[in-house]
Amino acid sequence: MSRRRRRGGLAAPTVAAAVLALLLPACGLLPSDDGPAASGTPSPSAPSPSASAPSTGAASPDGPSSSPSPSVTVTTPAVPTAARARVRRVPQRQWDRIVAAGMAYEGCPITRPEQLRRVIVNHHTFDGGVARGTLVVNADVAASVARVFTRLFDEEFPIRRMRPLERYDGDSHRSLRDDNTASFNCRRPDQINAPQMASPHANGRAIDINPLENPWIDLRCQCWFPSAEFKERTPGPGKILKGGPVWRAFIDEGWIWQNIDVPDYMHFDTGYPSVAFDDPGPPDQR
Repeated sequence: MSRRRRRGGLAAPTVAAAVLALLLPACGLLPSDDGPAASGTPSPSAPSPSASAPSTGAASPDGPSSSPSPSVTVTTPAVPTAARARVRRVPQRQWDRIVAAGMAYEGCPITRPEQLRRVIVNHHTFDGGVARGTLVVNADVAASVARVFTRLFDEEFPIRRMRPLERYDGDSHRSLRDDNTASFNCRRPDQINAPQMASPHANGRAIDINPLENPWIDLRCQCWFPSAEFKERTPGPGKILKGGPVWRAFIDEGWIWQNIDVPDYMHFDTGYPSVAFDDPGPPDQR
């Protein structure tokens, strides 16, 4: 932005201050891990309408001075083009929320925050945008999960939302109805599907993806949950099909699809009963 002389009583520093005030809203901190997607590339600039300052010089016979006013260029965030997966430890404040939500009680296999990791990653949404989500998983599968969801981002597979279960007070049913993709939860007794110590979810080694588009049959009600709307395994946005991109991404990492006796299309785990995962490393380096 160039400076120019002004005529009349308005001093140049006043104009500079006005322009600075316009620029400040375009600046800000990077978004949080659970907030909007963060861009890994510089933002493109787009011209904004010119900010005109009134002239204080003498008026010409044809009216006010028509000299050009300074223009302001405001940058807008770019849509992320990479997954930017990050693996982080679970901080104490989050662990406290997990315990308060009843997701780590006596008899559960996860008893310390050091056993878990946060996988923070960009994902495509159903409306064509990009959001940043978080999965809480066992520390021994964190690197594998980061690779899987990086691959899903590159495949442009849409995910509705990705939030830790303590955001739902540990209520698995609420999370499923919200079409939330999630992992770790030592489920409450009325929602448990397997003994705690053996359960892949209680160990943080299972992930449910887009539950609405990929429902399961709940034997307790003999019904599709959370809905029967997408029970047919026909192609569609966010659906998991055998041989499809989601299936391939997990199978290549050694995970298993719907490891139970009834249809459970949302569910991937590393085996039942759940035991320590021996990460084989990236498929192209084995």
